[in-house]
Parts: sequence; structure tokens; C-alpha cells
Amino acid sequence: MATKASASLLLLPLLVLSLVELSLAGGIAIYWGQNGNEGTLNQTCNSGLYSFVNIAFLNKFGGGRTPRLDLTGHCNAAAGGCKIASGSIKNCQNKGIKVMLSIGGGLGDYSLTSKTDAKNTAAYLWNNFLGGKSAKRPLGNAVLDGIDFDIELGSTRFYDDLARYLKGYSKPGKKVYLSAAPQCPFPDRYMGKALDTGLFDYVWVQFYNNGPCQYSSTAGTKNLIASWKKWNSSLKGGKLFLGLPAARNAAGSGYVPPTVLTSQILPVIKKYKKYGGVMLWSKYFDKITGYSSAIKKSV
Repeated sequence: MATKASASLLLLPLLVLSLVELSLAGGIAIYWGQNGNEGTLNQTCNSGLYSFVNIAFLNKFGGGRTPRLDLTGHCNAAAGGCKIASGSIKNCQNKGIKVMLSIGGGLGDYSLTSKTDAKNTAAYLWNNFLGGKSAKRPLGNAVLDGIDFDIELGSTRFYDDLARYLKGYSKPGKKVYLSAAPQCPFPDRYMGKALDTGLFDYVWVQFYNNGPCQYSSTAGTKNLIASWKKWNSSLKGGKLFLGLPAARNAAGSGYVPPTVLTSQILPVIKKYKKYGGVMLWSKYFDKITGYSSAIKKSV
């Protein structure tokens, strides 16, 4: 009969293995806000599928522009109709989900014209969506966890300054998180200099709509994994996420069938220390395909 001591020794390897598996576990980030048929924010967070929700997009800012929050099909922010989202945001956060405001996007009117412009934009974001105060606050009194940079057009300058100013608002017990969604060709044209600051906590690289660094049925996983390795070795700080379309028609190219992801890609990239999980575009397409449900146990 085994003694208590010997039994404990036998269990030790299993405990170590469990801790290793836990440390390798990743989360799924999702973009929500661009389709009224994708479900509510509450439904998104209550699904149990996501660790991060990016509310998309604040697609007009900088250069003297009046900032605009565009939540197509959900609510009219300009008329104050999106303040009702406050309760949903708090519900998400109570479940341990980080809720970010995504600025930029593929369609919009935005750019930063100077370091002062970056400082003013950071102040606007802090006062209207983070821990500051404003009479407007488009999403109500909920305090979001941070800002996501999805910069795909306009000027490439001063986003490093914006990142520094936003991080400067962090306080003990209330960190301002930063995330970014660069394209997979390295370095990213718009976010390369900002990412070099090392201030970003989460970087969900878009491994789609970019032939040289995405999956394809002909090239297989080779180009994607080579690009992942480059990002992993070059990224200064933060966790690295594999950004993918949740459906074939969610992007022009780069769709990865769930079985390919779980059997050929995740087992490789999860070995890297900076691995953080998978990002999906978007909640609407994920609702249609159930992509996140198919991969969650493997992420």
C-alpha cells in the first residue's frame, strides 16, 4: 500500500502537467458592433466563448474632427442612444471579460496630425470611455478596460505618442490596457512604430487579406507559421494572438478551416511564450458559423 508521501510524489507530475497546460491556455477575442444581427453585447458575453470584446468602431477622430462612434445597427451614439450599453459592459467585466473600445477600422475618417493631437485624442478617450469624466460619455458611465488600435488608413504618424499618453492614465489598481490589430506583413505600416514602444498588452495580428503571410489551400500553413515566428521574436512585450476571419466571406482571403487550425496550427504556435489566443472577425460571422465554439477547447 502506498504511503501518503509516496502518493503525493506520484501526483506531483500530474499537478505540474496541469499547471503547464493552464499556462498555455489562450483566450478568444471578438469584434462586436458592426452588424445589428450579431446579437447583443450581453448575449456575446453570456455565451462563455470570449475573453476579450472589442467594441467597434470609433471611426472618426484626430485632426480637429468631431469623434464619431459607429455601432451600425445597434444604437445611435450621436443621439445618446448607446448609453444603454453601460450595463452590458459591466456585465461582461463582471464575468472577467476585458472590454476594449476599438478605434479606426477599414472605413472611416481618422488620423493624428501632431503630438499635441495625440495628447488631445488620448484625453478625449480617457474622459469619454475610460476613467475620466465627461457629460457626454457615449457608452454611459461604464469604464472600459482599454483602447484597441485597428489603424488601417490615414496617416501612419503619432500613434506611438497616443499609446504613451493613454498608458500614462494608468493608476494603481486600474490599468489602461492597450491592444492592436496590425496586418501580418512585418513590420505593420501603420502600427510598427507604436508597437515598438512595448506598451501594448495584446496584439491580435490579422493573418488574412495578406497573401504572403496567411494560410491557403495551396501553400498550407507554411507562410502563416513563418510569419507567426517573426512576430513572436520581434514583438516587444505583450501577448500575441492569431487573428482570423470567422467565415470564408468575412474576409477576401485567409480563411482557415477550424479542423486545420486545431490540428495543424494551434499545436505549433501554442508552444511560443507570447501566445495569447485567437482573435476573430467578427461576432456576426462567428454567430453564423459557430467558429469559436469549434475551436474554443483547443485555444
